[in-house]
Amino acid sequence: MIIGIIPARFASTRLMGKPLADIDGKPMIQHTYESAKKSKLLDDIIIAVDDQKLYDVVKSFGARVKMTPKEIETGSDRIAYVVDSLPGADLIVNIQGDEPFIKGKMIDQAIEPFLFDKEIEVSTLAKKIDNVDDLKSTSIPKVVFDYNNFALYFSRTPIPFVRDASTLFDRLLLTDFYKHIGLYVYKRDILLKFSATRPTDLEKAEKLEQLRFLENGVNIKVVVTELESFSVDTQTDLENARKFYHEKIKKRKKND
Repeated sequence: MIIGIIPARFASTRLMGKPLADIDGKPMIQHTYESAKKSKLLDDIIIAVDDQKLYDVVKSFGARVKMTPKEIETGSDRIAYVVDSLPGADLIVNIQGDEPFIKGKMIDQAIEPFLFDKEIEVSTLAKKIDNVDDLKSTSIPKVVFDYNNFALYFSRTPIPFVRDASTLFDRLLLTDFYKHIGLYVYKRDILLKFSATRPTDLEKAEKLEQLRFLENGVNIKVVVTELESFSVDTQTDLENARKFYHEKIKKRKKND
């Protein structure tokens, strides 16, 4: 069974109450849930919350919901807490609660490698960076991977370093950069082992939980997608998300 779990933390340091932020009359977490339901490979979806108000809102729009301890710090650890009571879940998909417009096809792209290669333990998504703003943004993690598409490193700074480039624009011209899209698929046992280990040095330095896998010798398959995601981390991101949604609705009505 393939279970999608959406971790939703109310007490976000950058945007308090972020999962309940309104986007055109719906809380952001509902947009994420409805987007995830468009996946063709997920068997079920559960939203993992840490707050009673958030729990009640999720129940109100008909999603499965699980209360988790507030002190859990990472999304993967929150998901592991839920998975511990789901013995029938073979593959677990971590769908970020702050990705209101995640496409079902992107979820399926991340799942597909497991259908053809039984050795894969964890997968994630990446998209080629085509502008300087994304390249320099520390809220957009970058990833480098080998010729077999296994991750070598993740960082909030532009990687790889291009020695012959004098500007960020020159770097884009000289090499390919990829932003990491925070959607993961894990085998159940790998996720539970991850949660049982302590945060690692690089993970704490970069504030990127996926580095815990690499530091403990777990390979992460990187699937390159052409599809775009939209992560909401700040108030500015939220305003942009609202504009994006309104433009999307206008375009849909025009095509109808």
